[in-house]
Amino acid sequence: MGMNKDQAAKVGTGKGFIAALDQSGGSTPKALKLYGIDESEYSGDEQMFDKIHEMRSRIMTSPAFNGDRVLGAILFEGTMDRSVDGLGSAKYLWEKKQVVPFLKVDKGLADEADGAQLMKPIGGLDALLDRALDKGVFGTKMRSVIKLANAKGIDAVVDQQFEIGKQILAKGLVPIIEPEVDIKSPQKAEAEALLRDAITKHLDQLGDNKVMLKLTLPSTAGFYDSLVAHPNVLRVVALSGGYSREKSNELLAQNKGVIASFSRALTEGLSAKQTDEEFDAMLDDAIGSIAAASNT
Repeated sequence: MGMNKDQAAKVGTGKGFIAALDQSGGSTPKALKLYGIDESEYSGDEQMFDKIHEMRSRIMTSPAFNGDRVLGAILFEGTMDRSVDGLGSAKYLWEKKQVVPFLKVDKGLADEADGAQLMKPIGGLDALLDRALDKGVFGTKMRSVIKLANAKGIDAVVDQQFEIGKQILAKGLVPIIEPEVDIKSPQKAEAEALLRDAITKHLDQLGDNKVMLKLTLPSTAGFYDSLVAHPNVLRVVALSGGYSREKSNELLAQNKGVIASFSRALTEGLSAKQTDEEFDAMLDDAIGSIAAASNT
């Protein structure tokens, strides 16, 4: 099928940010609790995922959420397989909102080794990518975590990300490579220096292929400028990583050319108990502030 050129142009040069709506099994109860839904209000995974889909649908269908300020949205597999307003979620995003759909493909993190957490093996990835293409998905996202400035651990993370990234590129999808540096790392700046070098080495070997990068907001403003400018990078996006929305936006605005891909910082303050007017107003405010910080 190959890449959708309109979507590629939007992601590469459009104004706005990418909404991360991809909390999965482990983080869903926490996301629901923040949204004002207690664990007593559902039982079992199916009801839990129904509740989180209601929350995501409410965000996606809100008039505040559209392609003017939201470039793309990252979906969890269960969301991709469900509908919003009678359309598959990915098709709804693009056809109704002009928001480019991405799919989270990793299966979570392995145990820490050498100061880093690789991704667990992603079984059935080819089949999942075929389904994603079929449903109109543009790209993917997968996350690893770096805790220490350990060259061996960081190289292992970046090697794994790019190896699987090439498998994704071969299908005609654009991978978002996400080697998150833990914001609580005692060696955050040193880890970022090693990470930048490791990523650059891999980018230089990509030929004509382009990937996206999702990185922790760096300790030094502008630290990833060379990655933003790299010919093999479609876009650099930043994760909020546990910073508040205000702090995330403040740091983001200092990194020119980097746009947000926030999840918790996007949904901060939204509640199931709000009326649609209250919900839409709060979401509008959040989207406005994140888009403004992204457009620096």
